[in-house]
Amino acid sequence: MSDESAGGAVPGPDGALRCPWGLSTEDYVKYHDEEWGRPVHGDDALFERVSLEAFQSGLSWITILRRREGFRAAFAGFKISDVAGFTDTDRERLLADEGIIRNRAKIDATLANARVLADWPEGELDTLIWSHAPDPAARPAPRVIGDVPAITDESTALSKALKKRGLRFVGPTTAYALMQACGLVDDHLVDCMARRR
Repeated sequence: MSDESAGGAVPGPDGALRCPWGLSTEDYVKYHDEEWGRPVHGDDALFERVSLEAFQSGLSWITILRRREGFRAAFAGFKISDVAGFTDTDRERLLADEGIIRNRAKIDATLANARVLADWPEGELDTLIWSHAPDPAARPAPRVIGDVPAITDESTALSKALKKRGLRFVGPTTAYALMQACGLVDDHLVDCMARRR
């Protein structure tokens, strides 16, 4: 069985080996190579990721990635203090905005989450999320896509911690996707050019 059919890293147009999903569209190549799995810090940056992962729930990530600039424009660059001040008029604007996913529950959750986070001391969201990063030495590098989990004990604990503090749309699967995207875990395949060595 070839690495490709087994879900292992595959060569891209430049010959470099990548995770198979990272070659499925041109948008994914750039995201895979330059963003996914790289450490993200800062409350506003992490609020953006929490929000986008919530919007992604039930959808393909490419759907969100291709609308990310629309989301950033609609949600004031995901600056927590600004989004926390959004009014009912802003909510109606968001529900009519074709540049984002117009899901009422997800929009309401994003606005509610901003209001919760606006009351936290600066750096607290960053500290809380990163406190759930597992020891990289305890995690073998995945060889094939099938080795990458959808939920872990750490993502379940992170989900519980965020929910306990009042955040919404942060289930264990969403929390794990956040951990992958923000570099708390490195789930690039062992032979992938983007894996941190």
